[in-house]
Amino acid sequence: MTPGFRFDTPRSHGAIPALVAACLACAAPATLHAAALNLNLTDAVGAPLADAVALLEPASGKAAVKPMADADIAQAKRQFAPRVTLITTGTRVNFPNLDTVRHHVYSFSTIKTFEIKLYAGVPGTPVVFDKPGVAVLGCNIHDSMAAWVVVADTPWSARTAANGQARIDGIPPGSYKLRLWHPGLPPNVEPPPIALTIGAADAEYGGRIAVRAEP
Repeated sequence: MTPGFRFDTPRSHGAIPALVAACLACAAPATLHAAALNLNLTDAVGAPLADAVALLEPASGKAAVKPMADADIAQAKRQFAPRVTLITTGTRVNFPNLDTVRHHVYSFSTIKTFEIKLYAGVPGTPVVFDKPGVAVLGCNIHDSMAAWVVVADTPWSARTAANGQARIDGIPPGSYKLRLWHPGLPPNVEPPPIALTIGAADAEYGGRIAVRAEP
């Protein structure tokens, strides 16, 4: 062992706790002051709204965002599963076909145009969604199949469950814009952003989205 680095000396025992305390003090602001936003979203008549997406963006500037682990959008019983997928920019998506019939998955959306022509099983190459926005998916063989991929350019986002609720964790204090989206909104229509201030304590937001009949 290199001289001067024996951890059983009185001098080392005093230095290690001091070093640990200093590290904890440096890390404290990032962990202790991060808050959560609890959301409760309904439709125009007050019914819980599933598959709504909430995007929380800084009021000024832009937060760093990283790709997520690969996501799967399966085809099962001639439907996409899940119907709405929320990912971050740069995330790869696989399209496993679990049906006994072949599918032809495509998107002509501005943020991502692609086709996976008639196939069974799992395509060898995932699709990378490298631009933020919403991509609409379809099947060229089964017109009733539809799904949506929401690509978030923020690290703070969530999709509501069947009860209309969702939670966004790890939000630093500051001013934000809350953007809401749902597949039942008319094409190219987005509700105006909501200004929110996040402090050290968890925050709550409840609101309605005027959607059309379920697509």
